[in-house]
Amino acid sequence: MKNILFAASEGVPFIKSGGLADVAGSLPRAIDKRYYDVRIMMPKYACMKQEMKERMEFVLSFYMDFDWRQMYVGILKAEENGIVYYFVDNEELFGTDRIYTDDALFEIRRFAFFSKAVLSALPLLDFRPDVLHCHDWQTGLIPVYLKERFAGNPFYRKTKSVMTIHNLKFQGRWGVQDVEEITGLSGDYFTPDKLEFNRDANLLKGGIVYADAVTTVSPTYAEEIKTSFYGEGLDGLMNARAGDLRGILNGIDYEEFNPETDGMIPFPFKVSNFRRVKAKNKLALQKELALAEDEKCFMIGIVSRLTSQKGFDLIAYVLEEMLAQDAIQVVVLGSGEERYENMFRYFDWKYHDKLSANIRYSDELSHRIYASADAFLMPSLFEPCGLSQLISLRYGTVPIVRETGGLKDTVEPYNKYTGSGTGFTFANYNAHEMMRTIRYAEQIYYDRKRDWNKIAERGMQADFSWESSAQQYQLMYDWLIG
Repeated sequence: MKNILFAASEGVPFIKSGGLADVAGSLPRAIDKRYYDVRIMMPKYACMKQEMKERMEFVLSFYMDFDWRQMYVGILKAEENGIVYYFVDNEELFGTDRIYTDDALFEIRRFAFFSKAVLSALPLLDFRPDVLHCHDWQTGLIPVYLKERFAGNPFYRKTKSVMTIHNLKFQGRWGVQDVEEITGLSGDYFTPDKLEFNRDANLLKGGIVYADAVTTVSPTYAEEIKTSFYGEGLDGLMNARAGDLRGILNGIDYEEFNPETDGMIPFPFKVSNFRRVKAKNKLALQKELALAEDEKCFMIGIVSRLTSQKGFDLIAYVLEEMLAQDAIQVVVLGSGEERYENMFRYFDWKYHDKLSANIRYSDELSHRIYASADAFLMPSLFEPCGLSQLISLRYGTVPIVRETGGLKDTVEPYNKYTGSGTGFTFANYNAHEMMRTIRYAEQIYYDRKRDWNKIAERGMQADFSWESSAQQYQLMYDWLIG
């Protein structure tokens, strides 16, 4: 049996703010339990739901040298879906009312503490990992500490580390002097070939430099981050580590996202009856959101963080024209940058029967949008993988996406000559190119409905479950362990 420990800042079902939690919680369940014992370690946040906290049991506690003093580390444990979860408890650092705060230095401090606590706790738990699988900058110091102060511990003699990049934009950067003080790492580690980056300390860079293997969440993104446009200043390092870099596509949980058994949608459906039943979901959503009730109207869904990364600059440029001229409805769910929130609120007011702006997040409403909309718009500037387009495919909602990162890897463009494809795509970050693609999709929907239904059907039959991805991770683990 090979032991794998996932270290992450969040994970379903205990706490979630984004796609990282889906990966950290879902991927271990797909890995073959006959050969791998996969466990997960994350912080115990005060903002976790009480029902989740009640599933945890205290295991042990100790004090750890950190930031020039002794700090309490509590370890709790829970088991969900056959997977063991460990939780690092420290009320001072994780007693926050949300997962992440806006205090960058505090974030550096709490996740540096978490990284050291993970390595300090495992010998006491008597779980010796063959591979420490670290996720994003919050765990970037684990490979560093593993090669630094824990290198002489016989317990870790054969342990390897993997650094998975979910989004290269977020790196955990702060002034070198403060990070040196907090972490206890010597100044030798803060050089341009290690953790130093443009006079700052960079925790993600440290993880990439010191990990034995590096992965990211789609094959195309793995290539893109070697370029200056997508590399966020680390493209040189990504090229230097190209031999150890893999792009492994994320999956989705096909039990959670199953239109046939989804209890959050009014009319469940499957491939054989989606043409008839999906329209009932659309009518129900139109009624719920006070849109014009017309099952034949082309409905576009958007479920997203409202940020520039997600392509909302393009949408802002052409939305007025499209709402004024096109026979469409748009349903938006999400929150983020104020300018985009206010844009959608304005168009909701002006075109109240054509656009519904839901400036919040609701898991239940997201499922109803996926199950009701005809198309799903995702024109991202960059997209490491993306889960929304995978969910929309599963629900027969045809993606309209920009060809970048995981969107390019998962959405096959429609080809009217060969009758192939699962969605509509465009290449350049250009608002009118996006608009032409949306209007082409509208044309197919209204004028060639049989072709549209075939596109949706192919999407529903595509397989983006975790099993294929899990096999690729298992191959990497075996290669590392030897």
